[in-house]
Amino acid sequence: METVLRPVIVAGSTIVITLAVSWTADRTLRRIGARRPDSPLWHLLRRCRWPLRIALCVGLLLASYGAAHIGHGHETGINRVLALVLIGALAWLAMRVATAVVESSYARYAATSQDPARVRRVRTQVTVIQRVVTAAVAVVAAAVMLMQIPAMQAVGTSVLASAGVIAAVAGIAAQSTLGNLFAGLQIAFGDMVRLGDTVVVEGEWGTVEEITLTYLVVNTWDERRITMPVSYFTSHPFQNWSRGSAQMTGTVFLHLDHATPIDLLRDQLHNVLKESEAWDGRAWSLVVTDTTPSTIQVRALATAKDSADIWTLRCTIRERLIDWLRREHPYSLPRINTAPAPGLAAAPDRGAAPGPTPDDVGPGPGAP
Repeated sequence: METVLRPVIVAGSTIVITLAVSWTADRTLRRIGARRPDSPLWHLLRRCRWPLRIALCVGLLLASYGAAHIGHGHETGINRVLALVLIGALAWLAMRVATAVVESSYARYAATSQDPARVRRVRTQVTVIQRVVTAAVAVVAAAVMLMQIPAMQAVGTSVLASAGVIAAVAGIAAQSTLGNLFAGLQIAFGDMVRLGDTVVVEGEWGTVEEITLTYLVVNTWDERRITMPVSYFTSHPFQNWSRGSAQMTGTVFLHLDHATPIDLLRDQLHNVLKESEAWDGRAWSLVVTDTTPSTIQVRALATAKDSADIWTLRCTIRERLIDWLRREHPYSLPRINTAPAPGLAAAPDRGAAPGPTPDDVGPGPGAP
């Protein structure tokens, strides 16, 4: 009877204590979160319930397993399995706690900051820090778990004690991966590109959607996703339209006839801009920038608050000015001369020298 009751008592008490402690911790976090609704930390910490329960339950079983007197002859194997599960649960718990702290810090900063560009930069840094912490915890947990297995103790010890040697070997074997890793850290803390920035890379225009330790995802205007290694942004030039101020200046080029009324066209451009909500009112102009034997090149310039508005404004200017010219001044649109060339009979004889005219010839001899 004792051999049956003892394991039941040990297992039952472990489950009861685990549930009681978990319920108390969750209740406490909920009350603190209700008192401080401005901080999301306490709500985020409630996500740690399951790793806390597993770690607490396994820890109690590991401490009281000997009192149950079960599994005779297999105590070492059972203890090792429980230790591995406990290490994994503790690593999971550490990751959840770190994520809660980092996310809470970012949420509080984003709620108080008035600079969207700085918020995006902090978001990028927070994401990279969170991934680095997760990777470090995973490596340490894996090393400790390996040390619990007799055949793998040397490997686990080497992972912890010879980190420098392993890093050097890994650096030689995976130079590209480590290069992207350091490039990701440089992007995060060098403020080169941030989440939400509008960039132009390889001729593609889009918004930075995701930044990891090794790659970056750009969401293009036509909803395609371009995945690029982060090392590209540290070794190649690219355009960042959100760097500093998001304000932009856009240009529209028109090829028109020489007879185009430039003054009237300039007034029409101003009217178009005043009617457009995309124009921010900072600057505008219309000038002739080039000329050819058949056309002139006219450049219309306008400003907008961001890249999306400048694209809309450029399209509006192009459509409205061409429509106005077509209706009011159709002769201003470039034309191609399709009339037939004159025939040989109608062409002047350029080979013969012009003869003298009667007026050029004086009176001959014998003339009166």
